[in-house]
Amino acid sequence: MSAEIVLGLLGGLGLFLYGMQMMSDGLEKVAGAKMRSVLAACTRNKFVGLIVGTLVTAVIQSSSATTVLVVSFVNARLMNLSQAVGIILGANIGTTITGQLLALNLTAVAPIFVVAGVCMIMFSKKPSVRKSAEVVLGFGILFIGMDMMSGAMEGLKSMPAVVDTLSSLKNPVMGILVGFIITAVLQSSSATIGIVMVLASQELIGLPIAFYIILGCNIGSCVTALLASLNGKKDARRAALVHLIVNIVGAIVNALMLWFFMDEIIEILNFFTRNVPNIAVNGVNDKLAKDVANANTFLKMFQVFLVFPFTGWIVKLSELLVPGDDEKVDRQHLKYIGEHTVYSPAAAVPQAIREIIRMGKIAFENLDMAMEALFNMDIDKAEKVYENEHFINYMNEAITKYLVQVNQLSLPMGDRKMLGALFHVVSDIERIGDHAENLADFTKTMVEDDITFSEAGEKELREMFTLTQELLGYSLEMFGEKSEEHLKEILELEDKIDTMEKQLQRNHVKRLTKDECSPESGMIFSDLVSNLERVADHGTNIAFSILEESEDENELEQAALADKEEL
Repeated sequence: MSAEIVLGLLGGLGLFLYGMQMMSDGLEKVAGAKMRSVLAACTRNKFVGLIVGTLVTAVIQSSSATTVLVVSFVNARLMNLSQAVGIILGANIGTTITGQLLALNLTAVAPIFVVAGVCMIMFSKKPSVRKSAEVVLGFGILFIGMDMMSGAMEGLKSMPAVVDTLSSLKNPVMGILVGFIITAVLQSSSATIGIVMVLASQELIGLPIAFYIILGCNIGSCVTALLASLNGKKDARRAALVHLIVNIVGAIVNALMLWFFMDEIIEILNFFTRNVPNIAVNGVNDKLAKDVANANTFLKMFQVFLVFPFTGWIVKLSELLVPGDDEKVDRQHLKYIGEHTVYSPAAAVPQAIREIIRMGKIAFENLDMAMEALFNMDIDKAEKVYENEHFINYMNEAITKYLVQVNQLSLPMGDRKMLGALFHVVSDIERIGDHAENLADFTKTMVEDDITFSEAGEKELREMFTLTQELLGYSLEMFGEKSEEHLKEILELEDKIDTMEKQLQRNHVKRLTKDECSPESGMIFSDLVSNLERVADHGTNIAFSILEESEDENELEQAALADKEEL
């Protein structure tokens, strides 16, 4: 084999894989956040999940990306195993769209896509345009790479040793094994299908063995999700296992069907490709390439519809193979993120949000406990507040570190704009935790020095704290659901609390002048009212974070680096 042919094959394969990765990443950045929302919202039943999984994978052009996203969702408990099954099945069908696009043989117009993509990147500063340019440029590079591979493989026809080796590949099991290995190495079933289409179009392999290689690449496509699930929770491993079981069962049934009805299947495929020319430019047989693309679609559709009625049994089988429940995560550990997180760019921000909401709930509960300790003069509860504050500080560091790591990922554009706000929300929650610690300090001082509030003063504090609790509840709900439903209530509550803080300070001065309270209790009262007003400010900041998503990525990079340096 000459060096020219080898370099042509490697160069073509490199461009093909790079173009496919660029196109897939670009599509995920542009549409990832919306697609994720669709996945999360449209999983009421398996059939809806099947349709959604098909459409999402057809858009982002990667079944691996969809299945890893689903595994990450299951791991973060954003989706249960039953909801995941339909999407996984749909991903198997949606990924065949890539093969159909490759079969269009757009090599002649590929340079136009490359030029268009380069121009969009060079002459536009808008992030949305530049991300879209990645899709266009990747699409063009993909076809140029495929054309290079095809041209190099044309030279293989003049080498008897290569032709004899490929033509001798007739064993179905060997074909499945070859498809599995290539896909497991390349981490892309679409890439394997593209290679098979080139080999078939150059008539270096026959259609029968091409079909068996397709079955192998279906199994190989499970490797990415399996690797992603290894350090995840048990349901995440089960989701990846469901994908593997479905494809193994489908491969076995399809292999048997191909073995007994190969001629009939090829005849059916010929019906769909009868108008495709047998011989195209450079000796490439477009009809055979189209046959491979159609076989990939039909075999995967048959496989999905075959196992769809038995998905309940497949889920139970995955539970038998991965038995038991996860160890319960105690309060002193991260629940949704950590060093063993399943990393998927499109799932990274939702996981962070779940952990931030958890941190918020812990901080708000600690504030409640601190106020209860203060009113009841309970030293034991004040000590518990200090204990919880240590964990809140730990969460602040851990989540901030995670956000810095996430900032290095290739995120969907919507998530990229949101990331800067998340740093601020974590900081605001941590500050609320600090105010709870201040209240615990007040409690210790009051118990040690036998200080009490007047009846009127305690009543005012309770009223102000009730308003603060209400505002914090609305704020966390607004942040978690990204809804402006309670925006009006939050603004009204903040105005009330600001007004009340001033009024309570005036009332406090009057009581001091009338000698209705001691100077010591008066100082604590004044500090306490100020602390509650600041807590309300932090709560309002949390709510408003969803309205302040910056599109300036440079600003985000600087914020992330600053947080990293602080750590």
